[in-house]
Amino acid sequence: MSETTPVTGLGLWGQRALSALFLGGQVVLHLLGGRIHRRNTLDQMALVGPASLLIAMVTAGFVGAVFTIQVAREFINFGATTAVGGVLALALSRELGPVLTAVVLAGRVGSAFAAEIGTMRVTEQIDALYMLKTDPIDYLVIPRVLACCVMLPLLTILSIIVGMTGGMLVATSLYRIPESVFVDSARDLLDVWDLCSAVIKAVVFGVLIAVIGCSWGLTTTGGAKGVGQSTTTAVVTALLVIFVTNFFLSWLMFQGTGSAVLSMS
Repeated sequence: MSETTPVTGLGLWGQRALSALFLGGQVVLHLLGGRIHRRNTLDQMALVGPASLLIAMVTAGFVGAVFTIQVAREFINFGATTAVGGVLALALSRELGPVLTAVVLAGRVGSAFAAEIGTMRVTEQIDALYMLKTDPIDYLVIPRVLACCVMLPLLTILSIIVGMTGGMLVATSLYRIPESVFVDSARDLLDVWDLCSAVIKAVVFGVLIAVIGCSWGLTTTGGAKGVGQSTTTAVVTALLVIFVTNFFLSWLMFQGTGSAVLSMS
């Protein structure tokens, strides 16, 4: 009996993954048809954006500070003090900003989506929507997808700014790097494409978080225990998909042998 449990769990995960892909296709078709529930979308934007702002900014600030501690001491030893701000700006815009902000939202928002919709599923509220001639995709899923697609890029840009601020405070107070040197380095190394890549990644991650959370919620069974399991597996799956997708996006956007650091000199 114990030997078949892992296979059963993997099979269930595979079924849910296929359901998530199917749900993503339905979302695209419904959006092309202009089916948007505006009030629900605004409510979800408030949940994804302002309600997640504090934790995302605190995370970004300390990440920027810790990254600067690790980079500054090594760069100073190599006589590359003027590159500290630029390297932090590149790291935040290309990877740390979009990925860590998406991780925060996957844990906070993705779990909320799975738990809320999962509870609606096991209490037959989804069936009640069908009885009222209301499509759950239009009413529940699309507002959450749009909210993540709009708010996650904004949170990512703010995270980059806050991360740079945290790094600059550490650089100026602990390593006596002038603010002008730090800012000039970031301006010289950072390119418009780096910020565009952060926004693109954030949009993709937002879609993944919303679709996975909603799909796992819609496929919930087994009462309260099933809701808890769906919430946990939705977050784990979203994190795994974010990291895998980030690899492919980074490979597509930044493959090659060019160097922003060398081009500065």
